[in-house]
Amino acid sequence: MVFANALLLPQPRPPAAAPPSAASDGDTYRRLPSRTAVLRNLDSCSSMAELRQRHSLLVRLGLSHDNHAAARLLRFCALHSSGDPAYALRLLLHLPSPDAFLFNTLLRSSSAATGDHLPIYELMLRSSVSPNDFTFPALLTSITAARSPIAGEQVHAHIFKLGFHHHRFSQNALITMYGSCGRASVARQLFDEMPHRDVVSWTAMAGGYAACAQLDDARVLFDQMPEKNSVSWNTMAAAYLRNGRLREALELVDGMAELDKFTAATVLAAAAEAGAGSRGRRIHARIVGAGVRVDAKLAAAIVDMYCKCGCLEEAMEVFHGLEEKQRGLSCWNAMIGGLAAHGRGAAAMELFQKMEEAAAVAPDRITFLGVLTACAHAGLVDEGRRLFARMQAYAVAPAMEHYGCLVDLYARSGMMAEAEEVIAGMVKAALPDAAVVGALAGACRTHGELELGERWGWRAVELEPHNAGRYVLVANLYARAGRWEAAARVRKLMGERGVEKEPGRSVVEAGGAAAVGEFVAGDTSHPNSGEIYAKVEEMMARIHREGYSPEMAEVLHEVAEEERERPLVYHSEKLAMAFGLINSAAGETIRVSKNLRICRDCHAAAKLISATYRREIILRDRLRFHHFKDGACSCNDFW
Repeated sequence: MVFANALLLPQPRPPAAAPPSAASDGDTYRRLPSRTAVLRNLDSCSSMAELRQRHSLLVRLGLSHDNHAAARLLRFCALHSSGDPAYALRLLLHLPSPDAFLFNTLLRSSSAATGDHLPIYELMLRSSVSPNDFTFPALLTSITAARSPIAGEQVHAHIFKLGFHHHRFSQNALITMYGSCGRASVARQLFDEMPHRDVVSWTAMAGGYAACAQLDDARVLFDQMPEKNSVSWNTMAAAYLRNGRLREALELVDGMAELDKFTAATVLAAAAEAGAGSRGRRIHARIVGAGVRVDAKLAAAIVDMYCKCGCLEEAMEVFHGLEEKQRGLSCWNAMIGGLAAHGRGAAAMELFQKMEEAAAVAPDRITFLGVLTACAHAGLVDEGRRLFARMQAYAVAPAMEHYGCLVDLYARSGMMAEAEEVIAGMVKAALPDAAVVGALAGACRTHGELELGERWGWRAVELEPHNAGRYVLVANLYARAGRWEAAARVRKLMGERGVEKEPGRSVVEAGGAAAVGEFVAGDTSHPNSGEIYAKVEEMMARIHREGYSPEMAEVLHEVAEEERERPLVYHSEKLAMAFGLINSAAGETIRVSKNLRICRDCHAAAKLISATYRREIILRDRLRFHHFKDGACSCNDFW
């Protein structure tokens, strides 16, 4: 068997130095701490500098080749967050008689994700050290992280050759490895051949199917499990979440008797992505009722869920009710980002200032992305400029998304020259991506800067020729300027290049999640579509009387005037709002989530619907939240 990148064999080691004798250096020897004291102190190390000092004492005591002492050194170097696996390897190379426990410790090191543990195993074999029950699971974990099926097959052969093929820990690790490498059929063969399976075996196989995106197979196996633990539930829920099957992730947890913090965090993320506030609220209630300990990670998941489900006040109530130790960096970022997404720029800035004053955690790139986004959505130009410069104080280098926020901020505010200046400055370090130049082109459409928008819009198309949104932006730019033939040419070009526009899709939850509707424009698939369309007609008739005038600029010019209005009437947002009005009580808030940006016509209509029906409508689109109430929107039409 040959492994790549093998380490060179260690050089012969000098004999161990004898401890100093009392006769030659009695005073010094008496001042050295005892072996027991040094070993005990090794377990309390907090940094590599401290460990090196303790290591030097071991050398002076003549214990540098003691495996028991070396094990404690290796454990810190390999497994502690402040450790140094390279130092551990050098230490191992200088031990005259290393054992399997020492090699296994190094195989479990935090650098497993680099996939460089095969040379360590080869060194183990060259040193005539036999693997034991704990060797292969640790080695296979490294291979799984590196997703290296060829290396996995080599190790599998050795497992069989050395007689560990019936060892359950190794079998479970092989199933996980093959699944992660996209070989679910091989993993299933191993699973079926296992004489004894435990809950880890079943969970590993379900996880293998999930890793290969075979979610239906994973669910069948999950349902067949004779026993499930929290890892089993979390594996299945996380698989649904990763593959966008959010409703199934939420429904799965309904059958879980006891909710733990790991699965809770996973399904809260699913509720956040789905905009399922009622579900998320119930999960939060279960967490509180079960007495689940809310750590910093779970606290961040709860806050993020409420923010993304449009329940900003509840998010703030949870955040301000947390103890300081529960407010980790992710929690601060979730709350600041939530305020930004809801257009609460001043509140986001105020919270950022409190974060700096608390000094418990330092802002990172995500924090600054949140506050810069808040400034862009609220038009806070001076504050955004100051915050961008403030990043240097925290050694946070601006990334593409930070530059994008600054360009967006300037462009939304009509400061096109400043936005172009930012882009020009970026070219010195890295070319701006399509999102950055697209932000400028989109603002040009808003401000009627056709020539500038045309130039940057086509640049966005060049950078992302398969992104339909870039073409739609240019076509809408032409349409808004009345250049219908140019707009039609752009749409024709999309067809020639095989670029398809993602259909707008709106989801609405009404009556406390008793009714959920999902719609695309002109959708008639809902069983109650007749009632829904009648409600749309009623809505439009009522807001027409209140002064509604359809936004026709983005509808193709060659369609007759009265026909051009019909597609606007049946946009997915309007169908969702009609469904919400039908299935909720008077005065209840209607919550809608859309996968794309809300169009101008639906934005104008939603303001009038909120006033006419005396409802608050909270709509989350691809970029932000819009709170419609009493005929106005929280964005102040600055979007």
